[in-house]
Amino acid sequence: MPPRRIVIDTDPGQDDAVAILLALASPDEIEVLGITAVAGNVPLPLTARNARIVCELAGRTDVRVFAGCDAPMSRPLVTAEHVHGKTGLDGPVLPEPTMPLAPGHAVDFLIETLRTEPPGTVTLCPLGPLTNIATAFARAPDIVGRVRDIVLMGGAYFEVGNITPSAEFNIYVDPEAADLVFRSGVPLTVMPLDLTHKALTSRDRVEAFRALGTPVGRAVAEWTDFFERFDKEKYGSAGAPLHDPCVIAYLIRPELFSGRHINVVVETEGRYTTGMTVADWWRVSGRDPNAQFMRDVDAEGFFALLAERIGRL
Repeated sequence: MPPRRIVIDTDPGQDDAVAILLALASPDEIEVLGITAVAGNVPLPLTARNARIVCELAGRTDVRVFAGCDAPMSRPLVTAEHVHGKTGLDGPVLPEPTMPLAPGHAVDFLIETLRTEPPGTVTLCPLGPLTNIATAFARAPDIVGRVRDIVLMGGAYFEVGNITPSAEFNIYVDPEAADLVFRSGVPLTVMPLDLTHKALTSRDRVEAFRALGTPVGRAVAEWTDFFERFDKEKYGSAGAPLHDPCVIAYLIRPELFSGRHINVVVETEGRYTTGMTVADWWRVSGRDPNAQFMRDVDAEGFFALLAERIGRL
C-alpha cells in the first residue's frame, strides 16, 4: 500500500515532538505533506520554532513548516508552560533552527493542499488545539468533504480533565474550534486521555530510548525525563503519558488500539464544563455516532514501535 498522506497540525510540546519524529521515521507508512504550527502548549513563535527544531533533529529539513493561528477563534490563549517548560521543548539543549518557515499561513496551506490533492487522500493529524483546522473549514467549506479523515489527540471522558476538572487541554484551549470540527462530518478518530493515560513511560521505556545511543534517542529520553515529573507528581503514577505519538502510532499499527464508534460533542457554554468532550460511550443520547473514540492501547506494543522507529533516525 502507498503511504498515508498526512498533515501534522501541532503545538510542540515534548510529546508532539516524539509524534513528529515517529512520522518522519516511518516513510513506508506515512508521507508528511507539511507541518502546521498552532498556538497551544506555548505561544505560536515557539511552536513554529519547535517544529523546525524537531525536523532538523530528524535530518528532514525538506519538510515544510507553516506558522498558523496565534490565538483561539474567540477566546484568549491559554498555554501550558507549567507542563512543557518555558520553551515548550525544555529538557535537552538543542540548537536554534536554521531552516526557515515556509512562506504563507498554515490555514492557507491547509486549504490549498486539500483543494489540490485528490479528494479523500489527505489525513489531518491535529496534536494541539483545533484552531487551524477549524479556521480552514470555516474559511473554505468546500475542503471539508475532501478530507480523508482526522485522527486527533484530544478530549477525555472517563479520565475527566487535565486542565480543568472536566476538560482536556487541547479541547479547552479552543472549544469553539473543536465544536466546529466535531460537527463537520469528517470521519474522526479521537485519542483521548482515557487512552493516552494507558501509554505511560517507565524507567525501562525511557532508558530504551537513551540506549539507542543516537542524538534523537537521547533527545527523546531527555524530553521524557523533563515532562514526566509533572504527571508523576500530579497523578502519583510511575510514569507519564505520551499523548500525541498515539495519533501517529494508530496510522502505522491500528491493531494496537481499540474503542467505539460513538457520538461526541464539545461543551462550549458550561459554567464548569467548557471544553468537555461529552462522549456517549453507552449510546444513550440517541445522537448519531461521529467519532471513533479510542479507549485502550497495547502499551508494550506502542513503546516497542516507538523505540524501533526512533532508532531509525
